[in-house]
Amino acid sequence: MRHVLSNPISDIQMEFAVLRVPFFLEPHYDESKPFIESNRDRLIKKWGGKKGWEQQKNRHDLKGRGEAAGIPHFNLDRLASNSMASHRLIQHVGKRYGLDISEALYDRLNVYYFVEGHALNDKPRLANVAAESISQSLAKNNNNNTSQALMSEKEILEFLNGNEGRLEIENALRALNQLGVHGIPKFIVEGSTVVDGAAGPDTFVRIFREIERRGKVEGTAIFKDILGVDEETLSRGSYSRESLLMEDAS
Repeated sequence: MRHVLSNPISDIQMEFAVLRVPFFLEPHYDESKPFIESNRDRLIKKWGGKKGWEQQKNRHDLKGRGEAAGIPHFNLDRLASNSMASHRLIQHVGKRYGLDISEALYDRLNVYYFVEGHALNDKPRLANVAAESISQSLAKNNNNNTSQALMSEKEILEFLNGNEGRLEIENALRALNQLGVHGIPKFIVEGSTVVDGAAGPDTFVRIFREIERRGKVEGTAIFKDILGVDEETLSRGSYSRESLLMEDAS
């Protein structure tokens, strides 16, 4: 995506709207607990012991894929927990402030969880980090719709402790199951082209270049109605060449 935006091949200005669809790796985890176990313990149990886990890690080149995604070090002992509250928050922030702001929060939570090792269901800590991320992102994005009041840490914590947005998450999970999506990452481009997470960057560049040459998008985000995201929010997008230049400048 960054490569296509930074190196256009036509006069058409490409923009991307990334709509994150929730997925639970461990849907049985107790929502009432801040965390359940370390990710190391989870994976060793999942793959039948340390030997099985090492085989999976090498087979899927998890370290290499992490580095390619900008995460040079995965904290293997990060705290695994139920992720319903964090999924609800990401969706809420996207609808309230725009997908660019929710994407920035998503990126921050990747570091929070995968690198720093904190539990996504540690709600007081999550509220603190989210409040800081949202505030910083809104300050950088002068063109964003800032008519919505800034969420305070207290307001975010109250949201995390509530149930707003739960139905949309549950409906999205059912839709994923009906589509036969039982693992992540998966990408759906233009509402029809499904790309597996194991695909390399060249696959995405080829798909995006095809859209760029065509000059229009055929289709829409198939989960927008399920998640309650309106067309205006979707049309404002998540990433543009201008936003990348601003990011690089900062």
